[in-house]
Amino acid sequence: MRHPVVMGNWKLNGSKEMVSNLLKGLDAELKGLEGVDVAVAPPAMYLDLAEQLINKAESKIILGAQNVDVNASGAFTGDISPEMLKDFGASHIIIGHSERREYHNESDEFVAKKFAFLKEHGLTPVLCIGESEAQNEAGETVAVCARQIDAVINTQGVEALNGAIIAYEPIWAIGTGKAATAEDAQRIHAAIRAHIADKSEEVAKNVVIQYGGSVKPDNAAAYFAQPDIDGALVGGAALDAASFAAIAKAAAEAKK
Repeated sequence: MRHPVVMGNWKLNGSKEMVSNLLKGLDAELKGLEGVDVAVAPPAMYLDLAEQLINKAESKIILGAQNVDVNASGAFTGDISPEMLKDFGASHIIIGHSERREYHNESDEFVAKKFAFLKEHGLTPVLCIGESEAQNEAGETVAVCARQIDAVINTQGVEALNGAIIAYEPIWAIGTGKAATAEDAQRIHAAIRAHIADKSEEVAKNVVIQYGGSVKPDNAAAYFAQPDIDGALVGGAALDAASFAAIAKAAAEAKK
């Protein structure tokens, strides 16, 4: 049975004070919560502080990161290797986010290389996929998602998705206040799972697929009630301990 994962992507936000207050508040809010994995992905500058706080509190919060390079070491100024992330306790690594694809021109093939490199180093890829507003209006959503997933499957085999997380994020719903309805999101999640099932029903049955489009405390339960939605990749709401914890609690309750 799939285990829901709720992950907070803090993006380019934070300070030492904010990281400390947010993690302490989140740990307090999550006390006793079972049935959902909760992860956070702070900016790389704050991984050390986040690791210290999580370890000191003996917290169940999983530490993640927002990006990784495709090189282990060398003359690659500004980049971060998988082993560096592991050295700071990060295990769940976001790749392929629409902002990386757009602002840094990351192709499907480059994202697939990151996916392979993370798996090689024993880390969990959180593979973001999703369509633009124009692609959505043109009815290309499923085709775009399939293409992005196939960049991994065609180079590494469908079994590479075992132990990974897929985050479906309609780009037009990120930070815009717009959101797909729970029923619309379920339809796309089901189509993604069906596409994977064409290669392996077993992998499709077990792979975690999060929803990443403006999930908030007041709409989270509706999404998590859907059979193919296994948690969320949360943006803005993850910057508030009470809001993020409420989303995690909704996931745990819905998947009981």
